[in-house]
Amino acid sequence: MSDTHEILFRTLADPTRRGIFEQLCREGEQTVGALTVQAGVSQPAVSKHLGVLKQAGLVRDRPEGRLTHYSALPGALTPLTDWTRQMAGFWEAKLDDLEDLMKRMDQ
Repeated sequence: MSDTHEILFRTLADPTRRGIFEQLCREGEQTVGALTVQAGVSQPAVSKHLGVLKQAGLVRDRPEGRLTHYSALPGALTPLTDWTRQMAGFWEAKLDDLEDLMKRMDQ
């Protein structure tokens, strides 16, 4: 597995980070304050999670005056969707092979 996959999996493994990312995907650009209300953790914790998401390339920030607005970058998930598709194909082939074997054993 590539470093990109590892970083994305590790980043999204945390339920709070995953929730923040999902909220940004669903509701669009938001401030740390708005994200904190929904996250159920402190503002410093949300800021730290946003930093990890940003470092992984999953969110971007846009400073505006004293506020910073964050938005999701869903395209950054492409390596994971490609990997998932590849693994699905692998397992489908294995299950097809197993089905063929079982049919031959029944004959």
